[in-house]
Amino acid sequence: MGTYRRLMGFLRPYRRQLWGSLAFAWAAMGMTVLIPWLIGRAVNAIQDGDKPDLLPLALAIVAAGILRLGLTVVRRLVAGRVSLAVEFDLRQLFYAHLQRLELGFFDSQQTGQLMSRATVDLQAIRFFLGYGLIFITQNLLMITLVTVVMVAINPVLALIALIPAPLIVFTASRYNRISRPAQQEVQQRIAELTAEAEENISGIRIVKAFAREEYQLHRFQRAVSRVFDQSIYSTKLQAFFSPLIGLLPQMGIALVLLVGGREVINGSLSLGDFTAFYTYLVILAGPMRMLGVAMGMAQRAIASGNRLFEILDREPEIESPPGAPPLPAGGGSVRMEGVTLRYDGFGAGASDVDHTRVGSISDAALSDVDFEVADGRTVALVGPSGSGKTSLVALIARLYDPSEGVVLVDGVDVRSVEVESLRSEIAFVGDESFLFSASVAENIAYPRFDAPREEIEAAARRAQAAGFIEDLPAGYDTVVGERGLTLSGGQRQRVAIARALLADPRILILDDATSSVDATTEAAIKGGLREVMEGRTTFIIAHRLSTVSLADEVIVMDGGRIVDRGTHAELLQGCSFYREIAEHGLADSVFLQRDLEQREEVARL
Repeated sequence: MGTYRRLMGFLRPYRRQLWGSLAFAWAAMGMTVLIPWLIGRAVNAIQDGDKPDLLPLALAIVAAGILRLGLTVVRRLVAGRVSLAVEFDLRQLFYAHLQRLELGFFDSQQTGQLMSRATVDLQAIRFFLGYGLIFITQNLLMITLVTVVMVAINPVLALIALIPAPLIVFTASRYNRISRPAQQEVQQRIAELTAEAEENISGIRIVKAFAREEYQLHRFQRAVSRVFDQSIYSTKLQAFFSPLIGLLPQMGIALVLLVGGREVINGSLSLGDFTAFYTYLVILAGPMRMLGVAMGMAQRAIASGNRLFEILDREPEIESPPGAPPLPAGGGSVRMEGVTLRYDGFGAGASDVDHTRVGSISDAALSDVDFEVADGRTVALVGPSGSGKTSLVALIARLYDPSEGVVLVDGVDVRSVEVESLRSEIAFVGDESFLFSASVAENIAYPRFDAPREEIEAAARRAQAAGFIEDLPAGYDTVVGERGLTLSGGQRQRVAIARALLADPRILILDDATSSVDATTEAAIKGGLREVMEGRTTFIIAHRLSTVSLADEVIVMDGGRIVDRGTHAELLQGCSFYREIAEHGLADSVFLQRDLEQREEVARL
């Protein structure tokens, strides 16, 4: 009942429309109840040979039918508007709540599961609140009105006709108890199917590259089979109980024909009244069947509501504290004190967490990290995969909160300031650059939609992206495909770098941001980056040591800990672990050495 009450709460803004829809429904039911009474009067007139009364009664029946039609049309229009408005509100609420949830939540969720809640589950709720609820109310009222009229015509016959009613209530109640978990399982398996389809479509390039179409088809078929099997079970329940609920009123009809027919023959009941009574009884069977259908809609809506509220009831773990001030002015200094980070579900969100390494230090992605980076300094983070580099920079933007310790930006704990103001001062470029299905200009201007075209083009030039952008069919107005896949990996990275440069942040984070470009383009991009990084705090996650040449200092990480820090030359002399990485890890060490020598020459001059 808790879920039902919560769903009903979404109708509160539309109370007037809902009551209006119910009023039209009740008026239409009044016409439905009136028509059999008019038919009974017409039958009596025929039996009595009263010709003058037939025409007015026939016209009244037609008028009642037309009026019922009009009322029903208006009721459906009003109910449809209410249902669509509720769906609109729910979808807005759901999406807004997703935006508030922390990154760790999405690490443990399948996109298809979330999409299923936003589509299939919301539609089930919409149909119930917009139509099912009115059907239930309408049918209950219809049953009540018809019963009252039947009692008024002949109380004994009414009592006989209602003998199956307790059986109908018991059967419907049992069906509801059994069908609720079955319907919820159907919804869950549909969500799994949606997740499977979404993952397959998103990874279609890999599927085709490895010629695994048949394998993916079999996986999808298994998911479809699970939906089919569960739906068949739910359909079997409905196939058994719905006809049974429909059969029970027929027992009442048979008894009425037997008893009422004898009364008509004996002359104790007029043929017109018997005809009206029988028509009411036939009408009564319809609402009883529809009540079962509407209750099924209610069960699906409650099952969907439970799935929806699982998300809506999850409080965001990372939010701005009440009355939090914006990040104060500063140059972008960063300090971490005793920082330890553990992911819920053990590494649910860290792509760079090496479980074998982390297991030796209390399953922590980061353990007891202490360091400070002054304003405007450029730091390279170096270490093997799984050493905690990405986890460390994620804490700066408060994508995650540390399990222990504190992260400070410009001397302020990041948990004490507005999250939006903090993140607006940090720009991130990853090794897999995500672009939206929009124009190139819109993707670059994503941090600042009001940026003039001149600034957008200037950022593209500094990212060495202007050349290929101008060669596109519509230049900066060319719409890239979903996730930017119509561009090459190197082109996407350059657009992402331009996007970060346009943001003009205090802190710039480059997670192997030149990994998808060739050596010539990388050298050109680094020239532009040096200009941008001037006077700006920059963290470079270096999977290719050639990017270390951009850094003033190198931090060496392993197993979630900082094992050493210093310049490249200092670490080569004093850190065997770093020396091992430099000697055995990468093929661009010659380029690195040449670049460092050039920088040292410039410094001497």
